[in-house]
Amino acid sequence: MLDNLTQRLAKVVKTMRGQARLTEDNIADMLREVRMALLEADVALPVVKELTAQIKEKAIGQEVVGSLTPGQALIGVVHKALTDLMGGTATGINLATQPPAVILMAGLQGAGKTTTTAKLGKWLKERQKKKVLVVSCDVYRPAAIEQLKTVAAQAGIDFFPSSGEQKPADIAAAALDHAKRHYYDVLFVDTAGRLAIDEAMMAEIQALHALVKPIETLFVVDAMLGQDAVNTAKAFNEALPLTGIVLSKLDGDSRGGAALSVRHITGKPLKFAGVGEKLDGIEEFHPERMASRILGMGDILSLVEEAHRNVDQDKAEALAKKLKSGKGFDLNDFKAQISQMRQMGGISSLMDKLPAQLSQAAGQVDEKQAEKSIRRTEGIINSMTLEERSKPELIKASRKRRIAAGAGVQVQEVNRLLTQFEQMQKMMKTFSKGGMGKLMRGMKGMMPGMR
Repeated sequence: MLDNLTQRLAKVVKTMRGQARLTEDNIADMLREVRMALLEADVALPVVKELTAQIKEKAIGQEVVGSLTPGQALIGVVHKALTDLMGGTATGINLATQPPAVILMAGLQGAGKTTTTAKLGKWLKERQKKKVLVVSCDVYRPAAIEQLKTVAAQAGIDFFPSSGEQKPADIAAAALDHAKRHYYDVLFVDTAGRLAIDEAMMAEIQALHALVKPIETLFVVDAMLGQDAVNTAKAFNEALPLTGIVLSKLDGDSRGGAALSVRHITGKPLKFAGVGEKLDGIEEFHPERMASRILGMGDILSLVEEAHRNVDQDKAEALAKKLKSGKGFDLNDFKAQISQMRQMGGISSLMDKLPAQLSQAAGQVDEKQAEKSIRRTEGIINSMTLEERSKPELIKASRKRRIAAGAGVQVQEVNRLLTQFEQMQKMMKTFSKGGMGKLMRGMKGMMPGMR
């Protein structure tokens, strides 16, 4: 997201080396680059003007202290301005009310509202141990109710049945009554979307809001819409007392302007961001962390939190002991590491959260080729018997042919995997003897897809 802005800022930082102070002259070029990058990212013009004015005001005359370069000092100013623009601090979801806490979901058709409802329900169930119920009041779109039923089942949360013959207000009232009687913590009300904003739609959602009295009214907006996303958010904000915004499809081919504009235009906090198609592909929105990612500083905090949630601690400790002893690292361990990386979103997700310097170092990796190679590696290991995974030295010509046929690859691919694994075993022994320098040099060429 906003790769263009990241690259432009990096270029400006390089040109400012060796200067002792940030002056109007030496930040003029930087502001021009920022302005152009923001406009290309489809950020709203009023937002661009305010952001650049803030940067100019805070940067001019600032001393470059200690070991900082002017470019680094400037990045600090821009980071603070971006963070403030996106809300300053994470606000989280508000459930401080008598259960059930009702959350009303609003948005245009196609914004990802129904999937986002299931994602948030799953998030609350798994992170905050809440008992969640979802209901669809969309009686207009064919299969809308069935879609919510399906994704709710996949998310492991409860679904309240409704039908296209019912009135939205009757559905919502019945679901609220059911949630109260069965002691649910949270009730999500998924409302009808339209292809465009119209009076009938707004009247209906206003009536639903008055009926269920939600603690949160969340507007789901497609991050890929840019300026249109901001305009629709503004219209909904005028019709409804919105409490927060959820950006969907932030991982798509998005220029990212909506993320920077929508908070400023509506005055409502960005609470969550959709970062993948799977139902666990949603993150709390942290303005400071997002600003760091935009500026190429990475998001190590989110990466650590993701690892803590997805990595099996017992397995990690067992593997650490094997690495320390230099013995017993086999293909089962190799496959387990691949599986845990996949649970953390795969290579592309990890790269997105790394600081720019590390991402550039890892830029030797062709992400698509690496993902393809990893899937092929999993297929080959899955074609092996448990004994073969534990004792790869048993795998001779006939076994290689059988494994290759089972995985749908050439025998050469099996040979390549076994060679890579032997190299990795040698590196593990080097690591166990404290040879970190040798280990890092040995990593070259080991990453699938590395050029």
